[in-house]
Amino acid sequence: MTSILPRNSFVPDVFRLLETLPLVDRHIMRVEDYLDADTYVIRAEMPGMDPAKDIEVTIDGDVLTITGQRTEGRKTHGRSEFHYGTYARSITLPRGADGDKVEATYTAGVLQLTVPMTSSPKAKQIPIANGAEDPR
Repeated sequence: MTSILPRNSFVPDVFRLLETLPLVDRHIMRVEDYLDADTYVIRAEMPGMDPAKDIEVTIDGDVLTITGQRTEGRKTHGRSEFHYGTYARSITLPRGADGDKVEATYTAGVLQLTVPMTSSPKAKQIPIANGAEDPR
């Protein structure tokens, strides 16, 4: 991104200042999801993790939760901009998703979950019956 302010400006870069604030949940797991024919697909960026030890996927009702933990391998000197700790992302599954048949694969730092759709979610129109006269 090109800055319109000169490098030695007296005006601080607000975005850089925001990055230094001690926020509780600074690292948000980035995900993408889409419907592919009869399958709901969720992809989450989780680089540098061991899926057997560092990643957990759970389903509670229609909510799928992905949890990851990256442990710090800090050196005594230097700087690190890596995010360490535990973070999670919960996604509500669409109607018709079969949460009992979720499959997960981890390739090149991306966790991919596939959820078969048992039926396509369709809107249903409710008929309105003609009631009695208003007693007022």
